[in-house]
Amino acid sequence: MILGYARVSTNDQNPALQIDALKRYGCERVFEEKVSAASKVRPQLERLLDSLREGDKVVVWRLDRLGRSIKDLIGLVELFKARGIQFVSLTESIDTSSPAGELIFHIFASVAQFERSLIIERTKSGLNAARARGRVGGRKPKLSPEDVKKARALALSNEISMGEIAEHFKVSRTTLYKYLDTKKD
Repeated sequence: MILGYARVSTNDQNPALQIDALKRYGCERVFEEKVSAASKVRPQLERLLDSLREGDKVVVWRLDRLGRSIKDLIGLVELFKARGIQFVSLTESIDTSSPAGELIFHIFASVAQFERSLIIERTKSGLNAARARGRVGGRKPKLSPEDVKKARALALSNEISMGEIAEHFKVSRTTLYKYLDTKKD
């Protein structure tokens, strides 16, 4: 059988492009996943692996759809090889049924890992540069330091409930408790 595996990282992304390409190639069944490759829990990939038999072929649209690290990709391709299963990546024109295809797979896997490492490096550099300019990432605080002082004073007065204080500052009670427990004057 020719089996396809399509993966997108978030529910907002659409795997239609991948699925169409896999079906055009001749995949009889496509396992579709909406989960980050970094996640160790990929149920559809597990189902694909469980359904494979000797002589089958696994097809992906791109190498990074199967895994993000070289170790992960090589491990899967080695597993396929040990079980007598061929592997094809459409975008990179990789077919591991030949020694040349295996070599190309390893080259492209290395390039994909290098590209991912560069993206991570650029992201970290950008965040560090922003911090150096005084910008801090993350969500803006729900309460200002002055609001925290007022909320603490109201809470200590025992005149109104925590729910009413939270409602006054337009935050949840959980958020209010977090600020009162961790934000000191």
